[in-house]
Amino acid sequence: MNLNALEDFNLVAVHGGLGKASRASGRSKATLSRRIAGLEDALGVRLLERGAGGLALTEAGRLLASRTEEPMHEVADAMAAAREGLAIPRGRLRVAAPLLFSQLALGRLAAQFLATYPEVQLEVVSEDRVIDLVDEHFDVAIRINPSKDSTLVGRCIAKDRLVIAAAPSVPMPTGGSRKPVRVPAVVLPTYAGESWSIDGARFTIEPQPVLRASSLLTIRDAILAGAGVALLPQSIIWTLLASGELVQWGSAGRDVELWVLHTSRRLPSPKVRAFVDFMSNQYPDDLLVLSG
Repeated sequence: MNLNALEDFNLVAVHGGLGKASRASGRSKATLSRRIAGLEDALGVRLLERGAGGLALTEAGRLLASRTEEPMHEVADAMAAAREGLAIPRGRLRVAAPLLFSQLALGRLAAQFLATYPEVQLEVVSEDRVIDLVDEHFDVAIRINPSKDSTLVGRCIAKDRLVIAAAPSVPMPTGGSRKPVRVPAVVLPTYAGESWSIDGARFTIEPQPVLRASSLLTIRDAILAGAGVALLPQSIIWTLLASGELVQWGSAGRDVELWVLHTSRRLPSPKVRAFVDFMSNQYPDDLLVLSG
């Protein structure tokens, strides 16, 4: 059923005629008449009697008007609220984020976002697995180096770099050696024996794992205590490098990108659009900096 036709029927019923309804709504009498005729055809009953004295509601018309006038007001109110919502972010926003970024940055950022948009309620789930936004009912995902064939859309909000670092007590190999240099190392459980080429093969390290840990913070703390060398994001050790507690041996030459992603390319909800814009403005120098 055409809601426009039902709206026009109620308009004519309230105002008692096509002329008054036309003046009140700005729609032509021909349009109103055509829509009401279409509504009558759809229902298979007469709603208005058209006589020399004007229009009068039939019994079916009076029944329809009495049952639909209030619900049509509610529909109009709901549509106005939806239009207003285009400018006002509100409601629950579910965000999936990597564990490390959540631990070191997202709490502070979430508080700033909520201070700006007090009608939004944030729910953050911190997991390193790839969460399906649609099936698991998330609005936004923050991901590291997302797959290029992803159906999601979004923006790169910051970049990081993987660097090789160790405590000053661990001797740094000198350049020029053609053979990989064996060095005690702290690695992720997924480490599969690959060598680490430093600064475009200035020299190459053959890590000898002495500790495997799934947490990058555990790896950081282990090399800080002198356990060996590690390949870590620069963002989580930059203060230690600046203070001299860790020494950067070089760059592994691999950039890490942090993206904020969502599902809808067209007309994302106000809360999603606000969150994406907010996160995109947090790292104006394009460099990810974490602390903790």
